Amino acid sequence: MAWIDNLFRMMTDKKASDLHMTSEHVPMIREAGDMMPLPGVPKLTREQLTQILMEICPERNQKQFQEAWDTDFAYALEGVGRFRSNYFMDRYGPGAVFRRIPDKIMTAEQLGLPPAVLKMCEYKKGLVLVTGPTGSGKSTTLAAMMDYINSNRKEHIITIEDPVEFVHPPKQCLVNQREVHQHTKAFSAALRAALREDPDIVLVGEMRDLETTRIAIETAETGHLVFGTLHTSTAASTVDRIINQFPANEQEQIRLMLAGSLRGVVAQNLLKKKGGGRVAALEILFVTSGVGALIREGKTFQIPSMMQTGARYGMQLLNDALEKHVAAGLVEPLEAYDRCIDKEDFAKRLKSRNIDVDALQEAAANAHQAARPQVTMQGTVPAPAAGAPEKPNPAGQSMAQQPPPGQAGPTWRRPGS
Repeated sequence: MAWIDNLFRMMTDKKASDLHMTSEHVPMIREAGDMMPLPGVPKLTREQLTQILMEICPERNQKQFQEAWDTDFAYALEGVGRFRSNYFMDRYGPGAVFRRIPDKIMTAEQLGLPPAVLKMCEYKKGLVLVTGPTGSGKSTTLAAMMDYINSNRKEHIITIEDPVEFVHPPKQCLVNQREVHQHTKAFSAALRAALREDPDIVLVGEMRDLETTRIAIETAETGHLVFGTLHTSTAASTVDRIINQFPANEQEQIRLMLAGSLRGVVAQNLLKKKGGGRVAALEILFVTSGVGALIREGKTFQIPSMMQTGARYGMQLLNDALEKHVAAGLVEPLEAYDRCIDKEDFAKRLKSRNIDVDALQEAAANAHQAARPQVTMQGTVPAPAAGAPEKPNPAGQSMAQQPPPGQAGPTWRRPGS
């Protein structure tokens, strides 16, 4: 067992989403959205971290890291889950970020996806996009949608990912999962090949370049159902992002193609939940004939107004979703306000519920000020006396007894040895 496996178990026990490792720093985890040091784990030197990271890195990725100083791959730990891994170099030395991908795919019911989102899983053709900032749960939502299709339809699904994250076992569907750089050279190459592989549904892990976006739209136009992701915050900005990727002389044609092929957009944000955990707020757009006309005519700025009157189709704005979470007591009003895009509108919504945003912000600022550590006249916090014993740290004893490789002192023993 690799030494880092111990850290993966610790972060999983704490339900952390990410593990961050930087040379000359203590490893940190992202717990409920906040960065926290991993208790009991020592600071890792450049040499120690290099040895730790190379222990689990495939040979192909080691070579890529030596040449480009960046690499991505997936690492599986039996009984714990899979981890999307990214290695990089910075001024301290090698570093890495690991995103936890649970072994079991959460179902649409477990995630609380609204019926409008599941309706998008019933289309026979067209383009469906799940968007949001990095770490907003796009992959989890897409995996739940694929699982819903896998459980309720008899189709052929091809996924193109970098790397493969959630593993879909065959249920009602045949699922072929291809990993970029391992099973295919590029997203665009795999998408072109998919047209000759008799798919019903194609999932593109990320539409990160112009060529991939172009082929995804063309694939949707040829009678396939295509799912993809983008890093955009709202439904309207998603449409603009796609169109603006193309040269000016092609944008009119792309607007026509998009108006005919785009079926829906789910723009997602994650918020801290009261009592711990996180909850998603979804903005949902269905491309009705009216929305399609706005896309063709280049009037995407009017899409939010169309969404306000489209509740009967299942549409909702981000502020609608945030207001529902506040009303249900799931999230704090200030947390929802910080995540909204149209802050003026959301402040009015909160005011109608007798919630004063200005008062909440002032109270939060005062609480933050009060929580700041006191300093001496010299501007520093007094240090402990020399030789003073350190406070015991029960949470870190297990890691202290199993120091990382290369650490001075007792001979390192791999956990479990």
